[in-house]
Formats: sequence, C-alpha cells, structure tokens
Amino acid sequence: MIFRRSLLFASLAAMCATGAWAQSAWPSKPVSLIVPFAAGGPTDVVARSLAASMSRTLGQTVLVENKLGAGGTVAASYVARAAPDGYTFFIHHNGMATAPALYRKLAYNPLTDFEFVSQAVDVPMTLLARKDFPANNLQEMIAYVRANQSKINLANAGLGAVSQLCGMMFERAIGVKLTAVPFQGTAPAMNALLGGQVDILCDQTTQTIPQIKAGAVKFYGVTTRNRIKALPDAPTLAEQGLKDFEVIVWHGIYAPKGTPKPILEKMNAAVRTALKDPDVTRRMADLGAEIAPDSKLSPEGLHSWLKSEIDKWGPIIRASGTFAD
Repeated sequence: MIFRRSLLFASLAAMCATGAWAQSAWPSKPVSLIVPFAAGGPTDVVARSLAASMSRTLGQTVLVENKLGAGGTVAASYVARAAPDGYTFFIHHNGMATAPALYRKLAYNPLTDFEFVSQAVDVPMTLLARKDFPANNLQEMIAYVRANQSKINLANAGLGAVSQLCGMMFERAIGVKLTAVPFQGTAPAMNALLGGQVDILCDQTTQTIPQIKAGAVKFYGVTTRNRIKALPDAPTLAEQGLKDFEVIVWHGIYAPKGTPKPILEKMNAAVRTALKDPDVTRRMADLGAEIAPDSKLSPEGLHSWLKSEIDKWGPIIRASGTFAD
C-alpha cells in the first residue's frame, strides 16, 4: 500500500515537473500568429513587422497566418477553439470590440473566451475626400455635406471595418446620414476615391499618407486627440470643432483561453521587445503608426481597453441599425 502511494506521488510529481518543463522550454516549435485579414493589408503589415522581431527574441519562427472572413470573426472563432498550448496567437484591431454589436450570432465572447497578451500599435485615421470635392477645409466640408447629404456617398472597407466606424462617427458628429458604399477592403475603397467614384473616405494613415503627401486627395484632418508625428502640421478634427472626435485603429494580441500564464508572460515580453526594436519602430513610423503606451501593454491594460471600446462603439452601431447575421 505504501509502495503504491509512493508510486502515485512520484507519478504526479513527474507530471507536474513535465508540465513546468514544457512551459519553461516554450517555444520548442514555430508559433502561429493569426491575422483575420488579407496579406498586405494594414493589420497584416503590423503583424509581420512584429513577428520578425519576436522570432529573434523567442528563438523560434513566428508564422503569420491569414484567416479571412466575416470581419475577423472567422479567425477569432478559430483561435477561441484552438488548443491553449502556446502555439496559437491572434492579432486583431477594433473589430474585436465591435463584433458583439455587429453580429447577432457571435460564436465567442471577446472579453471571456481569450487570454490577453498585449496591445501593440495605434494607427490614426484621416478624413479624406476626392481631389475635386468642393470644400477646401473642414468647416467648408461640413457645411457642404449638410447642404447636399442626399447626393453624397461615404466609402468604407466593409462591415465592421474601422473606416465604417469612423464614417458613422462623422455622420453622427455633424448630424447627417450619407449613402454608404462598402468595398472589399481599404485598397479598393481608396482606388475608388482616387478615381472620383466616391466622395468621402475615413481611412488609416497606413493607407493614406502617400496619397495625402502626393496631393491626390482632399485632406481634412486626423482623428486622434493630438497631432501625429507622421503629419505634424495636420490639425485634428477635434481641434477644428468636432469635440471629442477620436478614432484610432488599435491592435491587440490574444491567445486561446487557458494558455498557461508563464507562456503569456514570455509572449508579452517578446511583444514589448519588438516594440522597442529599431526596425519595428522605423517601419511603424513610416506607416504613421504609433507604439501603444505602457498602460496598454499589459494583459490587464488590453482587457480594460477592449471593455471601454465595446462600451463606446456598441451604442453607435446599434443606433445605426447596422447588423450582420
């Protein structure tokens, strides 16, 4: 009997030691970072920049995998069901916060079905119009849009895209309802604006800075609280009279629920190291993206931010009547 108890205790100790060793040895093979959008898109660019640096820190390749569909919910559902073994992570933007209001049947709860790793970078948005739009500053634009709202359309990159959310907030801020023109991504929306097929687009600096600097579009301001380094002379919409107008594209990194805490801590450290990597900071600066502040780089900071964004966008989306099954 004593022998059996000793054997049982030894077996349990071995299992615990094996689990601890497995976590301390993590990663022992490539790690997947799931991106819910197409390769070459803004989130994909951020992910690949981070992955290159994190691979060096972790000593294993961080593989970026693109899983498209339903505004990011296909990828999110996939990660929520993945094994919590430290080999599947997920990077997503504001869509993580807007999905509960946009989708009547959501297969996951963003706040409870994931482990939180860290935020990464914030990308400002810009308010643009086609080059020949008859308004040269924000006040002229607002006046023209209010007087001609039935004739004006507002492009976006599809249901749940931050460009759609930014457009909704702009409509709400100036008290109009414009004709929405959705596209399959930011690139075709920008092409339509450049071609004069659509009137207005609110899109992120990763896509718009080259067009703004080339004078290919009318540019009315940035959507951050403060002016941005990439466009230091450009005023914010808030300072031009749209009080409290703030829309940024923020990127958070998540893991399946139950992923061991030591692994999450190592991944968080790798993200923080990447955000200080000169190659990453240079690439982000070129795109107009800004490294998230320290307050958002902890799991708790990301969780708190996600909750605040769910609370912010839920009422706006529901009031717009925009839903998807």
